[in-house]
Amino acid sequence: MTGGGRGQHARKPPIPFGTLLLILALLTAGVVVWRMASRNGSGGGGARTAPASSTPPGATSGVASTSPSPPASPAGTPTPGPINTKFPGLTTFRGNASRSYYGEGPVPRHPKVLWRYPTSGGLCSSSSALGQTKEWCGTGWTGQPNVIQHQNGTVEVREGAYDGHYHFLDGRTGRPLRADLVTGDLAKGSASSDPSGYPLYYAGSRDNLFRVVAMDRHRPTVLWSMDANATVPHPLWNDDWDGAALVVGDYLLEGGENSWFYVVKLNRRYDAKGKVTVNPRIVVTVPGYDQRLLRTIGDQDVSIENSVAFRDGIVYFSNSGGLVQGWDISDVLAGGSHVERVFRFWSGDDVDASVVIDEQGYLYVARHVEENVSRTESAARDRQIGSLMKLDPHDAKHPVVWSVHLGSTAPDGGILSTPALYNGVVYVAPTDGELVAVDQQSGRRLWRIHLPGPTWSSPVPIDGVLLQGDCSGALHAYDISNPRRKPPERWRVHLGGCIESTPAVWHGMIYVGTRSGGIYGIGDKAANA
Repeated sequence: MTGGGRGQHARKPPIPFGTLLLILALLTAGVVVWRMASRNGSGGGGARTAPASSTPPGATSGVASTSPSPPASPAGTPTPGPINTKFPGLTTFRGNASRSYYGEGPVPRHPKVLWRYPTSGGLCSSSSALGQTKEWCGTGWTGQPNVIQHQNGTVEVREGAYDGHYHFLDGRTGRPLRADLVTGDLAKGSASSDPSGYPLYYAGSRDNLFRVVAMDRHRPTVLWSMDANATVPHPLWNDDWDGAALVVGDYLLEGGENSWFYVVKLNRRYDAKGKVTVNPRIVVTVPGYDQRLLRTIGDQDVSIENSVAFRDGIVYFSNSGGLVQGWDISDVLAGGSHVERVFRFWSGDDVDASVVIDEQGYLYVARHVEENVSRTESAARDRQIGSLMKLDPHDAKHPVVWSVHLGSTAPDGGILSTPALYNGVVYVAPTDGELVAVDQQSGRRLWRIHLPGPTWSSPVPIDGVLLQGDCSGALHAYDISNPRRKPPERWRVHLGGCIESTPAVWHGMIYVGTRSGGIYGIGDKAANA
């Protein structure tokens, strides 16, 4: 795309499959509790039971008997709340473990740009992608800021940018509240703030490192980091960290572009001086791929670029090879060591958008057409199954509840935005320059709006308003009070530069960055008085 795409490195030399994976024998079917029922099959037309995946030491993989599907989703359900319950704020990409919380309104009615950071110039640096070095500016995909409302009333906006820094800004003025956290390369994707109230920030960078950062010092201080190239036996494709981590209890859940999923025991504490400390230990590493996937797609572009989702002890994620997985980590979260893959589904091609989970446990998955490699088998699968799908992880043989073809099947076509669930409707922005609404129950397309593409920013529905950024630099607000009719546009604000990042909404303000180089605070004039 113009101005550069998502930061991906050049494809690494292939590694023989035999050195990548240990092939486990198929386990016989067994009856387990409903939540741990294994779903190791490929769904859709011609579904088959998958062979067991190769797993790291201490991990197991199995096949279990199926359970009845959960009841159908109601036409409209309340929007789930945030993962953080001890303090107000938006602490991670899409706000909670199911990736379905969008912030708190109201949405501005007569919006204006109240501040830009920096006031002039741009947040830029040089970096390499696919063997080319070029300048990158502003914020990119997924790039949703954290918004933290402190006890003294200060609102802090935390956002990484393509200058390689994480920035911490006053939400009312745009001025820095604290020193930047400086990394060695692009600060891509979205970061997370600790949902339990510890003054900790969890942030990845394209310099290979994922960091745990203390926020109660004079300046943000890295307490611990893990290297994408040194923490797993066979890293594949890349060494970046695009996904926003989840913190569940004292455990951090994160997927890397090295194609592995991590569970890290944080061991958060306060020292004698009242400063936060951690003593992290990586307790689980799980490959985001298996031998069957690598043989099917014929390449090793299988990075995990989405923000993992979690429900009832099971973590869900996918990869650039289109493999959607669910792993039961409940025993690990209780202090044990057993993990088990309980869901496997091959969507056909690149799934970088985060998996979204509804109140009944259904999964909403959006697929993108990989532009780095050509895949014959994936193209055939793409034609069989739509680019937006609703999956039942409790049905091993036929998990596809519905699927719908959205966007093109050309390279970089399909969907990179994470679906949004609101009042019985699924909203998504295909890359070709569209905003589409789909009935959550039936999968029927309700309406479509054309926008200047490519559209990578994820839709944000709040208080009957839907926000969507486009690549002309316009942020649109649509009235979705009647969601099944094509919505009228309430307003639009022109920011300049493609909007790849996802906006954050908090109490009358919208925070978002663009590829023009800046981060913006948008609100009604009175909001900044």
